[in-house]
Amino acid sequence: MKLLEYPDAEMMMMELADTLASELKNSLLAHDHASLAVPGGMTPGPIFDSLCAADLDWSRIHVMLTDERWVPESSERSNTRLLRERLLVNRAAAARYVPLYAEAKTPEEKLPELAEALTPELPLSVVLLGMGADMHTASIFPGADQLDLALHGRDRLVAMRAPGAPEPRITLSAHVLKSAMNRHLVIVGAEKREALERARHLPPEEAPVCAILSGTTVHWAER
Repeated sequence: MKLLEYPDAEMMMMELADTLASELKNSLLAHDHASLAVPGGMTPGPIFDSLCAADLDWSRIHVMLTDERWVPESSERSNTRLLRERLLVNRAAAARYVPLYAEAKTPEEKLPELAEALTPELPLSVVLLGMGADMHTASIFPGADQLDLALHGRDRLVAMRAPGAPEPRITLSAHVLKSAMNRHLVIVGAEKREALERARHLPPEEAPVCAILSGTTVHWAER
């Protein structure tokens, strides 16, 4: 794990957007397309606001989420909705979007076809992750019903139900995340920093984020 500390979050978000753009550009030099996986939530929004304007051949970049709530895009809780509003705009509107949701009552009904659609994207070129104060990353939560599969299995996608999560989730597995060519974790605030330090000394079953820390660049600003 490499830890980078920044004077403030605004600077961190801009510099991280530049880093992601550079890695995507390098990937396009060697491959027909590049794959970018990003989290939902509010933390990465400012990164998206900068990254979407990057001078890249976005028509060759395939964008996906690291995880999604099993809700339609019309829902305010949809991570896809956030991406369409803040990342898949400006120059990045030309990118191809690879969904982690399809219309069905449960994620298990669509899991095989969604997983198959990921095959051409692997290994992922660039992954950006977040982390909760409970030390989860993507939708790999402590206490989730499929935690062991998500942490140690070879499946590409895992359907997850976790305590406190109001709807089912679908998440990239730790196996897929760890196989990415470039991986970043972004956190803000003292609480998240303390959680990160705790996670480094716990097993992944208690702190899922520690499953992906090796080889990851962590970006942190206090505020």
